[in-house]
Amino acid sequence: MFHVMKNRISLMSVFGAIVFMSLQVLGTLYIPNITSDIVNNGITRGDTHYIIVAGIRMLVVSLFVVIASFMNVLLASQASQKLGQNLRNDIYRKVLYMSNDEFDQIGTSSLITRTTNDVVQIQNVTLMMLRMMIMAPIMMIGASFMAYQKNQQLTKIFVFVLPILIIVIGITMYFAVPLFKAMQKKIDRLNLVFREGLTGVRVIRAFRQDDWEQERFDVANKDYTHNAQKVFSIMAVMYPLMTLIMSGTNISITWFGAKYIANQSMEVGNLIAFMTYAMQILMSCMMLSMIFVFVPRAQASATRINEVLKMKSDIKEDTQTDVLHNEPADLQFEQVDFGYQGAQECAIKAVDFHVKAGQTLGIIGGTGSGKTTLVSLIARMYDAQTGLIKLDNHDIRSLSLREINDQVSLAPQKAVLFKGTVRDNLKYGNSKANDEQLWHALEIAQAADFIKEEQGLDTLVEQGGDNFSGGQKQRLAIARALVKEASIYVFDDSFSALDFKTDSLLRQALHNDSRMQSKVMVIVGQRISTIADADVIIVLDHGKMVGRGTHQELKQNNRTYQEIIKSQIKGETVNG
Repeated sequence: MFHVMKNRISLMSVFGAIVFMSLQVLGTLYIPNITSDIVNNGITRGDTHYIIVAGIRMLVVSLFVVIASFMNVLLASQASQKLGQNLRNDIYRKVLYMSNDEFDQIGTSSLITRTTNDVVQIQNVTLMMLRMMIMAPIMMIGASFMAYQKNQQLTKIFVFVLPILIIVIGITMYFAVPLFKAMQKKIDRLNLVFREGLTGVRVIRAFRQDDWEQERFDVANKDYTHNAQKVFSIMAVMYPLMTLIMSGTNISITWFGAKYIANQSMEVGNLIAFMTYAMQILMSCMMLSMIFVFVPRAQASATRINEVLKMKSDIKEDTQTDVLHNEPADLQFEQVDFGYQGAQECAIKAVDFHVKAGQTLGIIGGTGSGKTTLVSLIARMYDAQTGLIKLDNHDIRSLSLREINDQVSLAPQKAVLFKGTVRDNLKYGNSKANDEQLWHALEIAQAADFIKEEQGLDTLVEQGGDNFSGGQKQRLAIARALVKEASIYVFDDSFSALDFKTDSLLRQALHNDSRMQSKVMVIVGQRISTIADADVIIVLDHGKMVGRGTHQELKQNNRTYQEIIKSQIKGETVNG
């Protein structure tokens, strides 16, 4: 856990919290001594002046303790919250640069839990450490010393009480700690089921699986609830036992203290002070027990966060920078193989093609043939296992991810829009783009008409683009990709949500645009009409490249391509 805190927690706040906490402890330990003096030297002797002076002294010390306590809480809170802020920033930054393989290893729901609940656990324990973990042992040692000064004989009571207290705490921790650790994984599971229910609500309703999903959520919810009930029931048992031990200690101190007073070997004020110090000792033990119960849970959270922060991507970056500037657009695959982790077979095998500036590459194949996988390799979301991928005549592995991201503009298969305005979403591709460039991209993407009918570029976009239809969202996503200045434009089945007419108009606008004529375009499609005009078409079947050529060549010589044409010929007119 300390590794997680390193370089992320404010050392000045920590130092200040410890200083004020120490001052608070000193003041707290001094107050019972003043009480003892008031009873011994003031009340028993009837010295009102001494009582008033000692009372004022007690008031000043109490005020001092309040100020020290306030500053301790303030600085400890600042330190813990700053730690949480830095941890969330680091996790989010790490997630943004994760490869798809790393995402697959952890999972989205678990990442959300680690960024929220796990960070909160570490924040809480950090606050407890700066408030109680350091204070409790100091208080215990100080109170023991002060109690010993008041009466050496009565301190023997602690020889019997403390072992009992330690046994109770030990048994509690033995049963509670494993349950606290298990809670984080159960929260992961609960978040996973809940998230799937939210994102798949339309599918759930369409297939009338409401009851099944509710039952699935109930199982995860009850599992977490039962675990929480067990652990907090155990903790609930500890408090009455602690109270019993503390009450028994008070009775013992009063019993033996009364005898010492009767024998005139102890003053009444010293007994009162001793009882206060005894409570401080036992309270310190309780504070330590609470910390030791919650620390393992925070440690588990820290381990989970470290797992994210220490993940080493399989995608290694070279130190070269800015090598792609002023290079002509060019994309080349040389006998590329790639398989996902744990898969028995490669997702794509021996893919080989070369596309130059001004050319369009069409990719077609059945579902699961590897089209999106191939696109992911272009954007270097994964690294090829064998073969060579060249981007603008450079080995893609010799380039930094930032350079690749700058030169590859991707319109994904699933249109993702962010809450804001149309202008905000389009500028996501190029923050420096002016309104004229934005409208030009909308014109090409066939999205200008319905945006003009609304409020233009200031049209509001709801979360996920829910105020637009599927086709409208897809066209806005295409426009966003076009706004970006890149050398390679990839459209990953982005035209599938468009009707035939809009599809044709969009491709024609792309072909006629002067800027796009010097770029490489990669169009992944399921319809023959979408990729028929491409300069090079590759046909994928179960990950293998079974054809490469123009539409006319493949139409005449490639059986897989011919089968795709036959399956679609009734639904559309194929060029040529």
